[in-house]
Amino acid sequence: MAEAWRDVQALLPATQPEFPLVFSEIVEPSVLALLELTREQLYRASESCAEKAQVIIDYAWEKLNTGTWRDVDKEWRRVYSYGCLFKVVGMCNGDASQAKIQAAINTCDMGLLMGASIMDNILQRLVAVLKSKVKMQLPSKAENQPCPKKLKRNVTPELQIDAAVSVPRVKCPALESFRSDFLVPQKAVILEGIIDHWPAFREHMWSIDYLRVVAGCRTVPVELGSRYTDEEWSQKLLTVNEFIDHYIMDEAAAGLGYLAQHQLFDQVPELKEDIRIPDYCCLGEGDEDDITINAWFGPGGTVSPLHQDPQQNFLAQVVGRKYIRLYSLEQTENLYPYQSQLLHNTSQVDVENPDVVQFPNFMKASYQECVLQPGEVLFIPKQHWHYVRSLQLSFSVSFWWS
Repeated sequence: MAEAWRDVQALLPATQPEFPLVFSEIVEPSVLALLELTREQLYRASESCAEKAQVIIDYAWEKLNTGTWRDVDKEWRRVYSYGCLFKVVGMCNGDASQAKIQAAINTCDMGLLMGASIMDNILQRLVAVLKSKVKMQLPSKAENQPCPKKLKRNVTPELQIDAAVSVPRVKCPALESFRSDFLVPQKAVILEGIIDHWPAFREHMWSIDYLRVVAGCRTVPVELGSRYTDEEWSQKLLTVNEFIDHYIMDEAAAGLGYLAQHQLFDQVPELKEDIRIPDYCCLGEGDEDDITINAWFGPGGTVSPLHQDPQQNFLAQVVGRKYIRLYSLEQTENLYPYQSQLLHNTSQVDVENPDVVQFPNFMKASYQECVLQPGEVLFIPKQHWHYVRSLQLSFSVSFWWS
């Protein structure tokens, strides 16, 4: 596919001197020399460019996996991204096959997930070019419906919520009303009618087919296991198509898979165009760029254990239903948080099946609960404990803001 190579070349600086390779002294001279050599081979269209790129990727990978992630110097993330860039260009050199193009997209995603932005986000721009070369068919209008009803894995019947403990609901409150009635006193509330205008509900309703088209070839981190507190819990990198095939469509799949707490909308701009940041976030202290937007996509039965987050949270439900239970910060002593630093924000209690012998005070804790329906947004105040279980195939979007 020679046109892929032409389009990739068009994204690169016209000449080698225009191609930036500037790093701090933390990057060893030998690594910088290898980067410069690989850049030279890139402009000579040498076949060994991809081979040297893999050496850069492997070396940077060791640096990324030494110690904790927060201690990794950003320069090594940039080196990793350059390695991915060189590898992608090498793979696309000449008449690239469909398999090579898909592999190049996977490499771009690894750079986007593990690396740092370089050269005006060139890896994201490369994905846009390469995706246009992957053979995919858009779903017909008849297919472009909400996630198919035939997907009934782990579907549960409608839950009856006790009115005495149900989360209150308000339809399109004014900004000042939301601020005074819920934000300032830190009270949970379900907001109705505030995301009905999203393109995800109107222009092209999110469906399995639609997700395959806009994101199917993209590589994402998938959580494997019932909940992150279980010993057997793990993570795996899969394409969205692989995740759908193995954990959404396959009724016989062993175990649960969950695309959870992932910034998918930064990775796939087409999906970000389908949503809007709630207006109420303007009541926060930060800028729009400070809002963290995460995707939560998985089959029925996925669980987020009882935990708390350090920011305000709007949880918007796009597809499916979720059961959610909330406890205020004042109930912390009855919720038995883990003592370890890693899980200090997570309760040891299995909310829907508590061990009352080991955790006797849990039953004393007062709570609110709800079933969040498509088109509804739950405001979860900062540090409010919350437990979430998907009742059916579900896609939610969370907005964390200050």
